[in-house]
Amino acid sequence: MEKLQRNERIAALLKVLSDNPNKIYTLGQFTEMFGTAKSTLSEDIDIVQKLLEKFQFGTIETISGASGGIRYFPIMGDADVKETVDELIRDLSKKERIVPGGFLYMLDLIYSPEMVSKIARIFARAFYNKNVDYVLTMETKGIPLAFMTAKYLNIPLIIVRHSNEATDGASVNINYVSGSSRKIQTMVLPLRALKRNSNIIFIDDFMKGGGTANGIAEIAKEFDCQLVGTAVLVETAEPAKKLIDNFFSILTLYGVDDVNMAIDIRPSL
Repeated sequence: MEKLQRNERIAALLKVLSDNPNKIYTLGQFTEMFGTAKSTLSEDIDIVQKLLEKFQFGTIETISGASGGIRYFPIMGDADVKETVDELIRDLSKKERIVPGGFLYMLDLIYSPEMVSKIARIFARAFYNKNVDYVLTMETKGIPLAFMTAKYLNIPLIIVRHSNEATDGASVNINYVSGSSRKIQTMVLPLRALKRNSNIIFIDDFMKGGGTANGIAEIAKEFDCQLVGTAVLVETAEPAKKLIDNFFSILTLYGVDDVNMAIDIRPSL
């Protein structure tokens, strides 16, 4: 490979790191990739780090030791978090989103790649240093948010279902009470899905009573795993007491008035 100029190496570093967040790269891998000395590459990495911090695109962490190296975290800066929250509130406050019965239509947002990416970066920012092994979600609306969060954390995504399939093999089934409908539902996870003694986080689009998150905590115990955090896009103000205590939300929905066509939604952060 022909010798690269510094600006070319920096562009390539940014590309590789941003495409593979939370993945550890050794200096040796980059010196071989770019055909340059480690000392020169260290200077390049310093420049990349300053650029990332200047534009609040994330940060680079240096890992010491024989198996160490560097890894990139796409942590969203405070200003970008506020801008994203404000954008969400403006959009979700539109009266056209009111569904008869006092419900709020959100599907277009949680299926928008651009918006999902922003929301997932906020979630990843909350958990990037928690030594998380898996991201879990419940089928189906939380899948886009959970998938992108898993990408930014560079860990596997596991989707818990309401019923099992023959291809799953042996599975763990539990019953849980939905926090919104108060109905008993079933949660199924194949035995091969989770490694024992892992740390997991639960990602979802909406939380009312916290029944689903509480069910995830219970099924995690069946695998000797620990639910170290829960993140949702929107929680409802009522009931104030959820079935789970340790959770993180971006927005709080205080009410949807389908008579006066008004929505009261505010930041939770």
